Amino acid sequence: MTVMADRASSQMPVDLFERIAEFAAREDETVRFELIDGRIGLKKVTNGNHGAIIMWLNRQCMQARPGLDLNPLQGLKVEAYRKGRALPDAVLAPVDHFVGQGDWADPHGVLMAVEVTPYDSDTHNRDRVEKPRAYAEAGIPVYLLIDRDNLSVLVHSDPGPEGWYRDIHTVTMGGKVRLPAPVTIDLDTEELKKYAD
Repeated sequence: MTVMADRASSQMPVDLFERIAEFAAREDETVRFELIDGRIGLKKVTNGNHGAIIMWLNRQCMQARPGLDLNPLQGLKVEAYRKGRALPDAVLAPVDHFVGQGDWADPHGVLMAVEVTPYDSDTHNRDRVEKPRAYAEAGIPVYLLIDRDNLSVLVHSDPGPEGWYRDIHTVTMGGKVRLPAPVTIDLDTEELKKYAD
């Protein structure tokens, strides 16, 4: 669910959004909001397969790079001027990177943002258009999209000054893919096929 106008015409003040998001989280732990392109989006509660994908990726990251944490709870300040607030499905950063940063951390030092597509009507716009732009504008080096709809894994890298990732590598689920520097992890995505539902 998305509320508000497009990016050019309306921006909700960030401090107001943060108060709304904090209130909603206190009242109902299953409700999480994010602010991308000046619009409030509702981040739906995930299902078991969605969570299993994040846990699978967590194991891969821990084995390959034990000095990094894959955090499934950290919100980020995104977009060019940090006016957006995103809730990635997971964020890869050095161990203890987010200590003391609160609900919405600065993306500086984040190595990768991860999204796993949910099965809802806003997936295309949010995960395939708005999020890559927001993460690229924030300078996050790698954006990993695990696209259950299309049975693919997309690795976005090399964020450019124009606000887009200049390199997008797509692999069909089941194939092997390398997450480029600064992540530098090889993934065999064969196991993901059982979580595609």
